Amino acid sequence: MCGRFVITSPPAALRRIFGYEEQPNFPPRHNVAPTQPIPVILLEQDKRHFRLMRWGFMPAWVKDPRGFTLLINARSETVREKPAFKNAIRRRRVLVPADGYYEWQVIEGRKRPFFIHRRDRTPLGFAALAETWSGPNGEEVDTVAIVTAAASGELATLHHRVPVTIGPDDYSTWLDCRSDDADEVMRLLVAPEDGEFAWYEVSTRVNAVANDDDQLLLPITEEMRAAEDAQRKPAKKVASRKASPAPADDGQGSLF
Repeated sequence: MCGRFVITSPPAALRRIFGYEEQPNFPPRHNVAPTQPIPVILLEQDKRHFRLMRWGFMPAWVKDPRGFTLLINARSETVREKPAFKNAIRRRRVLVPADGYYEWQVIEGRKRPFFIHRRDRTPLGFAALAETWSGPNGEEVDTVAIVTAAASGELATLHHRVPVTIGPDDYSTWLDCRSDDADEVMRLLVAPEDGEFAWYEVSTRVNAVANDDDQLLLPITEEMRAAEDAQRKPAKKVASRKASPAPADDGQGSLF
């Protein structure tokens, strides 16, 4: 799956790679999370444009968003059949620029975060689907989900799902929805080839959405890992007449 990602390339470089008309200026993001606004490239009137959309897809037919499950990913295998995505795959295909993403792997009973990036360090174009949700009071929210595929080869050792990345030569094909058909683009919804990506373990600081700095991308050292493990050891029980309150849920469990 894809539950957090990174955008660190300069805006001018992304504009040159993806070819959109606007000239947005935005800071690097080292820990992009669901429900946040994210950059999206779409095709309108034969030209590519840059937009900000909420990461968390909302189908147009949803009446009350408070009762709808957050859709941050769309499975490539069922995207043409699922009611939430079957129209978007034909009519509202977009790209999400990124420089890498995070994935978690259980090692010795604990979830360890890894940063995954193209081996040549060039930016990615995640395949994504967009929808504009209209509320009962006239409000509109542009939303987006990133398409995932079954992992294969080396990446499958980290997680069984991976975000689908569209190569530059296929940007135009993916973005062009004029045919109102998805037949031609389904071949693009596959996992990366072996050797295309590399990864390394990073600090568990990335678990907290509030942390968003370049230190998150540093490879973890043995000393850092030991310090983090020590901090996570359960505290010794202290006799008390009052039971200790349960720790507050930080909401991370719902994402990974």
